[in-house]
Amino acid sequence: MKLVLSQEQQELRAAVRSFLAAASPLTKVRDGYDREVYARLNGELGLSGLIVPEEYGGAGAGFAELAVALEETGAALLPGPFLATTFATIALTRVPDKELLTAIAEGRIAATLATGPLDRVLNGMEADVLLLRDGETLTAVDLTAPGVTRTALETLDLTRGQARVVLDDGVPRRELGPLPAGVDDLLAVALAAEQLGVLRAALAAIVAYAKIRVAFGRYIGSYQGVKHKLADMHCKLEQAESIVRFAAWAADESPDELPAAAALAQAYVGRACFEVARDHLLLYGGIGYTWEHDAHLFYKRAKADEVLLGPPRIHRARLAELLEL
Repeated sequence: MKLVLSQEQQELRAAVRSFLAAASPLTKVRDGYDREVYARLNGELGLSGLIVPEEYGGAGAGFAELAVALEETGAALLPGPFLATTFATIALTRVPDKELLTAIAEGRIAATLATGPLDRVLNGMEADVLLLRDGETLTAVDLTAPGVTRTALETLDLTRGQARVVLDDGVPRRELGPLPAGVDDLLAVALAAEQLGVLRAALAAIVAYAKIRVAFGRYIGSYQGVKHKLADMHCKLEQAESIVRFAAWAADESPDELPAAAALAQAYVGRACFEVARDHLLLYGGIGYTWEHDAHLFYKRAKADEVLLGPPRIHRARLAELLEL
C-alpha cells in the first residue's frame, strides 16, 4: 500500500491547481457554472475523461488520480457539474456504455446520477443526461428531450445547484444494464476527496489570516486559544488525508477493503470537513459572517457535502456493522 502521491500524481495536482487558480478563482465562484471554464477543464486537462477507460477515449486513470483532481476542485469550490458528472461516470464505468462514456470523455455532455428522489437532482439544470436506478438497473434519460421538466431549487450551497426533475410517461428511457454492488462505496470515496480539498483550503485560508490580523496589539495567531484551535484543525486534516488516500487505494487495489474504507471516509471526513469550515468561519470573527466574505461559501459547501450521501450517522452505523461492532 502506498499512500504518498507519486510523481505523476503530484504533477496532476499541480496542473489542476494552477488551472483553477487562473480560470476559476474564488472571486468568480459566485458567478456560478461557467461553460467556458468546463470546456477548457476538459479540453486542456481532460478531467472529465480521467477515469473513463482508454477504449472510450478517456485516460483510464484510477481512483487515486481522481481523488487528486477532486481534492483540487473542492479546494477551489469549483461551481457546476463536475462532481455530478464524476458520479455518473463512476456508474457508467461499471455499466459501460460507449456512447455516453465517449461523450463524457470528450467533454460534450455533462451528466448526473440520481442518488435520491428526483425532487433534488444534483446539477439537474446543467446536466444533459440523467442516470436513474430502476431497481438494480441503470437507465439513461436525455434531459433535453420533450416531456422533461426541470425546476431550479434554492439551495444552501450557492456554488452547486440542484433541480426538481419531472419525467412524463412518454419520456424515452434507455436501459443500460444491471448495476453491480459497490457503486455507492465509490461515490463515497469521490465525495470524500472533494471534502478533503474543502477542508484543506478552509484551513489554509484561516492560517493565513491569523498571521496578518491584529487584535489588541498582537497577531491573533499568537493567542493560545487560536493556536490550539488551528492545531486541532490541522490534526483533522492529517487524519482526513490518510483516510482518503487509503480509500482511493482500496478502490483501485483492494475491493475487499473498500466498503469499510468508504464508510470510514464519509463517517469521518464529512464531519471533519464541516467542523473545520465552521471553526474557520468563527475564527474570522464578525467579518466571516458577511455576505462578501468567502468563509460562508466553504461553510455551505461543507454542510451540503456532509449530507449529500446521507448524514455521517448512517455511515458510522454501516462501518460498525462491517466491523461487527
